[in-house]
Amino acid sequence: MKAGIAALIFAYVLSQFYRAFLAVLTGVLGRDIGATPDDLAAASGLWFLTFAVMQIPVGWALDTIGPRKTAPALLMIGALGAVVFAMATTVLHIKLAMVLIGIGCSAVLMAGYFIFAKIYAPAVFATLAGVMIGIGSLGNLLSAAPTAWAVEAFGWRATLVGLAALTAATAVVMFALIRDPAREVDAPKDGSVLTLLRMPALWLIFPLMFVNYAAAAGIRGLWIGPYFDDLHGALPAFIGTAGLVMGLAMVAGTFLYAPADRIFGTRKWVIIIGNSIGVLCLAFLAINPVPQIWTAVILLAVIGMAGSGFPVITAHARSFFPSHLTGRGVTLLNLFGIGGVGIFQMLTGRIYDSFGAQGAYPVIFGLFAVTITIGLVIYAFSDDRTD
Repeated sequence: MKAGIAALIFAYVLSQFYRAFLAVLTGVLGRDIGATPDDLAAASGLWFLTFAVMQIPVGWALDTIGPRKTAPALLMIGALGAVVFAMATTVLHIKLAMVLIGIGCSAVLMAGYFIFAKIYAPAVFATLAGVMIGIGSLGNLLSAAPTAWAVEAFGWRATLVGLAALTAATAVVMFALIRDPAREVDAPKDGSVLTLLRMPALWLIFPLMFVNYAAAAGIRGLWIGPYFDDLHGALPAFIGTAGLVMGLAMVAGTFLYAPADRIFGTRKWVIIIGNSIGVLCLAFLAINPVPQIWTAVILLAVIGMAGSGFPVITAHARSFFPSHLTGRGVTLLNLFGIGGVGIFQMLTGRIYDSFGAQGAYPVIFGLFAVTITIGLVIYAFSDDRTD
């Protein structure tokens, strides 16, 4: 099982890469096929929305078929998407490719969460989930400076062909190494996503799940490049460094969040305090969108770190799930989390198009600050559970 988990973690590295690599390709795709920042915001949003919509069938498949068949089969579709991206000549091709890649990546993290929930004690779920995200977030780092180097050395098309081959090989390895957890004897057969949606306790968690990751993922995956280019006139090398710093902060954030519920004896207040710090940084940038350039890098890094509490929120919600609906439960949470990112990607793209390069960023940062605050207010009424 450990070898299978290792394969899933590597696949999650690829998933993290694919959700963030468009930020580095903004310039070259603009020159080669005429893609604008708004176009790429829409393409990135399609990745997240496709990923989110897939969570319902993925949850059913994990509970019914198991992770061994589910995750590799879908990842092969992601490999096909990378091939389509490499052959793209229009923005429409890029959007189609991102939809296919979103389908391909949709089961990887949840397959890992499903295995953790089934074979390990509930008290360590947040730690294991955080470690998987933390290691997988190396893909976020690879989508920055290393990708810029590869594109410069080999071209973006050849780089995507290599990624397609790596993705397909990873799917094969996953199928060979993953083992499905043993099925529970006499487990109930009834229940569905609707069973979970009828649980009032989860509706105090869903709103924060919807907005928690949107700022960190949206800024790191899309807006960090245009922000430093438009408002600071930064060179590509500096933008790559800023992306690397924010990516490292997001990795660090997952490792800081992961054991925090056991250290402090609370999940609820770990999440509230962490996200409140992120809100303060977003509010500062909304009011003062052009601080000294390294101050901006530090603020974005803190936003990335604060928005990395996804595993703890999932662990909190998981404590309410019936065991036989574990797959559907973790994927339902992921639907809210990733769906929120997709919707905000498209919304912020429209904001950029409406307000222009100079006026959009205060609105974008302010939108993230306000919506996360609303999510926190609702979440504050939730019942704290630590297993």
